[in-house]
Amino acid sequence: MSADPAFTDSSGSTEDTAFTLAGHSVMLAARRWEPESPRYIALLCHGYGEHSGRYGYVATRLTSDGAVVYAIDHIGHGLSDGQRVLVENFEDVVHDFRLLDVTARREHPGLPVVLIGHSMGGMIAARYAQIHGDELAAVVLSGPVLGKWATVDALFAADEIPDTPIDPSTLSRDPEVGRAYVDDPLVWHGPFKRPTVEALKGCLDTITAAGTVDTVPALWLHGSDDSLVPIDGTTTGWATFAGRGSSSKVYPGARHEIFNETNRDEVLGDVLDFVHEQLP
Repeated sequence: MSADPAFTDSSGSTEDTAFTLAGHSVMLAARRWEPESPRYIALLCHGYGEHSGRYGYVATRLTSDGAVVYAIDHIGHGLSDGQRVLVENFEDVVHDFRLLDVTARREHPGLPVVLIGHSMGGMIAARYAQIHGDELAAVVLSGPVLGKWATVDALFAADEIPDTPIDPSTLSRDPEVGRAYVDDPLVWHGPFKRPTVEALKGCLDTITAAGTVDTVPALWLHGSDDSLVPIDGTTTGWATFAGRGSSSKVYPGARHEIFNETNRDEVLGDVLDFVHEQLP
């Protein structure tokens, strides 16, 4: 794990500050991007196999809007400790993310808190909202794993998990995004671990069973051409999750990483518009 006080992430954003948190079983790497006069807190929750350093552009847009941005690398991801991409229980990951939230509130008391999660991070954010939604101002889910994920169902049923890396062309219509993903040493390019597959399935079932979230407004954003987390599966989960004040939008032609898509400024503009509507 890096001990540097600050580092520049792979997306070319402004410099952020690094710190660590003692997670449920290992030390976790975290980042903070801070404007001069923050008016709200934004928590970023990254997806499977990646890390918080890939969200530099998102953080830059948020800090320009007055957000102090916090992110954490989940256990076994990025700069955090732990066996790579091994997650045995996502309730523990939600607990780890709670530590990030508490830290942000302690360092910036009184500011409203917004939660933004992508892909697997969207699943974690959805579960977090079910538990702690009454303490949040807004939740944004980008291409979230909700309801049914065909990939998990197929891997769960397989006798042996194949070593098939993610096709980088499925991430974005911008080929540079795929190239950077392939070249990123902090991204996991190997197979799923069976305990992680089982934990993903268990978390999806838990979210579905817990039901509607009425304590915080939620926004679901998805690309119509997302082949990694197909929109149909997420639709089934959203139907049981979305409560009062929730809304959704689909971007025609967009692939999985809508924050890294060719229309990313449109997407982030929609995120900021939604956040502004919810802030006091």
